[in-house]
Amino acid sequence: MTSRTTKRIIGFQPPAVGEEEVAAVAETLRSGWLTTGPRAAELERRMADYLEARHVLAVSSGTAAMHLSLLALGVGAGDEVITSPITWPATANVIVHTGATPVFADVRPGDLNLDPDLVRALVTSRTKAILPVDLAGQPADLDPLLELGLPVLEDAAHAAESRYRGRKVGAIADATAFSLYATKNIAAGEGGLIATNRDDVAEAVEELRLMRRGGGASYDVTVPGYKANLSDLLAAIALCQLDKVEEHAAIRARQFALYDEGLAGLEGIAPLERDPRDTHALHLYIVRIDPELAGADRNAYQAALQGEGVSTSIHFLPVHRLTWYRERFPEQPRLPVAERAGAEVLSLPLSPAHADDDIAYVVATLRRLHASFAA
Repeated sequence: MTSRTTKRIIGFQPPAVGEEEVAAVAETLRSGWLTTGPRAAELERRMADYLEARHVLAVSSGTAAMHLSLLALGVGAGDEVITSPITWPATANVIVHTGATPVFADVRPGDLNLDPDLVRALVTSRTKAILPVDLAGQPADLDPLLELGLPVLEDAAHAAESRYRGRKVGAIADATAFSLYATKNIAAGEGGLIATNRDDVAEAVEELRLMRRGGGASYDVTVPGYKANLSDLLAAIALCQLDKVEEHAAIRARQFALYDEGLAGLEGIAPLERDPRDTHALHLYIVRIDPELAGADRNAYQAALQGEGVSTSIHFLPVHRLTWYRERFPEQPRLPVAERAGAEVLSLPLSPAHADDDIAYVVATLRRLHASFAA
């Protein structure tokens, strides 16, 4: 009989869930609370403690967290918001949804976060806010952005565990948006959080996320809000994930170290920089692939890895070059650092659900492909 070899499959970011999450969901179903209830409130309290923030409000997604935060900060028609082109399109989409115009500033070549010097040059009388992104878990350089005197909404979808210069992300900017999406470090499948130390922002978000103020026969509507609250089912999963946040962080730290060691010396393949002054959330392990030095471009490496059973992803294609933004804002200048990075970045598998041997397989496969491409 001829034996068949089963190809090894390494998922990109499989969820790290266990029986605790299953039990929490079952308990919530039995409780009768399917929508927002005591577990969502508990998640808000515990995340406020964890993020060292005065207020945390749970919402339906990270996108909703950014959208409602912008509205709470007073962003609207005729305004401009400066943001990063290296992000998921939702970061720019929410600016458009408020009626404002996204203004893209180029990024720094090392970590691909917003370059504060370039942001400063783009501020005008119409600039209402700045929306930096904490790419891969590396906090944006917040102090020089805050010094501009404009409201700052931080897209911290990748940065739940991060600290910037010793201060917890979530307690620094005027508002900070987090994601509970399936691949995030604290994953509920869907959901988002808004952290803020500003009472006025928290009060505004409270009304915007539920479409009403008060309850019973005395409820009222003071703003035309949105249906953007978080269900107890998802909050129950997130609470379990919060219980495991330190355990999972230790696993990802070990995986980062395995990648750092295993990929060292590969010409043309280098990870994004991580600032030693900050606590990186280690959400994504992103490498840049220089086609001239690595022997092939990012797309070729991605296809070859997929052929070997290794799933990867791209974080991110520059938003300002995507069709709708390119056609809607033709006056947007080209951003050379972001555009080159968009052709080079590749995110490698990373999850507490992976074993060390999985990461070793990815490293060995990438090294073998590099030897072949660079020959």
